[in-house]
Amino acid sequence: MTLTANDGRTVFSATEPSTPRLRLQSGAAPELLDGGWWPRSADPVAEIPGLVLAIDVLQGPIARLILHDSDWDSHPRRLAVAGRLVRVGYFSSQPVGLLTALSGRAGARVDLVVIPPDTEPDTAETAMRLAATSGNLVHAQSIVSTVAGSRSSSGSRSDETAPEDVWETDGGRLAVVNTTAHAG
Repeated sequence: MTLTANDGRTVFSATEPSTPRLRLQSGAAPELLDGGWWPRSADPVAEIPGLVLAIDVLQGPIARLILHDSDWDSHPRRLAVAGRLVRVGYFSSQPVGLLTALSGRAGARVDLVVIPPDTEPDTAETAMRLAATSGNLVHAQSIVSTVAGSRSSSGSRSDETAPEDVWETDGGRLAVVNTTAHAG
């Protein structure tokens, strides 16, 4: 159940926060991603409070979240979590599937891949594990497709995504080389 405070902008859930399906790196070194989170739904009011409380334990109180706008069913700007307000921003410029949590401590942030709720359990678990692996170089928006592609690589699929295709959508560009020699 979702409730809105008197100011009309602060939203809180009348139910206890759920325990998040979350996997975080254990190291303190900066990485591309700090881990992965697999919410049970696309409802931020139901899902985000439990995540915030889990991250609080590691980073201190989370003050702000940055999310991609199309990943969520609604867009509350402030959530009440454990007696405090957490500001939430939804942006189309934020990469799809990336959640950035900012702590009140200077420079403290957590970047998580958000696994879509309807993802197959084996794929979701593997994607969260990859996101929490030190040295991971796969960006948030490509993790699920990379994992799904590697899980099906043992079989033959016509719709399988080649690694260079994933790289193309990650911002890289492949040079096209003409390998046909013309006799003149």
